[in-house]
Amino acid sequence: MKTAFFTLLFLILSVQAIRAQEREEPYIVPGDSLVVKNIEEWQDLKFGIFMHWGTYSQWGVVESWSICPEDEGWTQRKGPYSNNYFEYKKAYEDLQKTFNPVNFNPDKWAAAAKDAGFRYMVLTFKHHDGFCMFDTRYTDYKITSVNTPFHTNPRANVGKETTEAFRKQGFKIGTYFSKPDWHCDSYWWPYFPPKDRNVNYDPKRYPERWQQYKDFTYNQIEEILSGYGKVDILWLDGGWVRPKQSIDPNIDWQKTIPYDQDIDMAKIAMMGRRHQPGLIVVDRSVTGEFENYRTPEQQIPDKPLDYPWETCMTMASSWSYVPGDIYKPAGTIIHYLVDIVAKGGNYLLNVGPGPLGDYDTVAYSRMKEIGEWMKVNSAAIYSTRPVAPYKENNICFTLNKDKSVNAIYLAGKDELNLPVEVRIKGIVPADKAVIQLLGAKGKLKWKTENGETMILIPTSVRKMPPCKYAWSFRISQVL
Repeated sequence: MKTAFFTLLFLILSVQAIRAQEREEPYIVPGDSLVVKNIEEWQDLKFGIFMHWGTYSQWGVVESWSICPEDEGWTQRKGPYSNNYFEYKKAYEDLQKTFNPVNFNPDKWAAAAKDAGFRYMVLTFKHHDGFCMFDTRYTDYKITSVNTPFHTNPRANVGKETTEAFRKQGFKIGTYFSKPDWHCDSYWWPYFPPKDRNVNYDPKRYPERWQQYKDFTYNQIEEILSGYGKVDILWLDGGWVRPKQSIDPNIDWQKTIPYDQDIDMAKIAMMGRRHQPGLIVVDRSVTGEFENYRTPEQQIPDKPLDYPWETCMTMASSWSYVPGDIYKPAGTIIHYLVDIVAKGGNYLLNVGPGPLGDYDTVAYSRMKEIGEWMKVNSAAIYSTRPVAPYKENNICFTLNKDKSVNAIYLAGKDELNLPVEVRIKGIVPADKAVIQLLGAKGKLKWKTENGETMILIPTSVRKMPPCKYAWSFRISQVL
């Protein structure tokens, strides 16, 4: 039942996202040449690891959303306090007092991620619930607070320790930050009960309180961008915090935004790039100059997009850690990666650490399998760009910078061996082209007849393919 629910949810989100793409505003190319350069470098990386982590991992519930007073499938409350919202929220916030991830070892995470072929990372410094996974000066609702048992650990500043560990492994660094903060009394003012995900008062009626929130947000982001080493990506979530004029009434979740929630992104971006020249700013779903790349969630666009983009998706069914969660098979993840890259996107794959501070053993197992495939096929993934026809039946195409083309054959569910021949129509090799199978020695025989190319696979290769799940054919020259 659980798998069926998330499959249905995935399909619904996919349809909604595709419809949103059809009516979205034009992408604005950044005017800062350093930002453009950073985006180009980021597009070469292709594969990133996302980590949603917070006190909520102790309950194994969806991150933040169960304290949001909305009647949505992902906001449902469970457990002994579920029948009383205020008791539930108090118990949720008290999770701070028991959060003690004593097995936290970011060097282990970074080593496993590098071995799996990930090239950049994004960590939740703060999600919508407001709990900070870094040592902020502006709230005591944080992992380094004396109210949190883990504060005595020498690695208590999770944001600092994690970004340093991944940076040492050569990763580009992304910092997730939620624009809404449901713990902050200048966003959800205790004078009024919260009604939904939005600020619970009219900022125009109470401008001083809203200014307090703007200052709070600015100051926390500046802490991250000035005190945590080189940061490449500021990944902002909570797209309902946006200027009133940017709301699209045709999008269901946007038409319910009641107030202008402008937090002055121009000021934030200017400050960020002062501390971090070339910083990529991702103001999710707020189309404009501060959405330097777009982030379709839990779905893959049905066609290539003509701007920088990244599919963010869970490895399991939930963004946050859930005991016994169902993880996608390695073959599915690899096929998604190939499909996304062939369409010009990046793949940001989420792994939620558990309450003791480590990934689930299944996540490590998946990462090992993905890494084995990437060691053979990474040259068909990294630093590539899309090339028409992008995908042809079960074959995806990517273009290398030397203009050679990769034809990546996606194996069927029970297809363990290569076929006798692989046929392609959309890409035509030049007369003197050399075709090789990545991970195998030697050149492959091929011929083109009536616009269709047949790549012949030797028996020895068919019986002992270089990897599982997908096979990459490098075509040295194409017409």
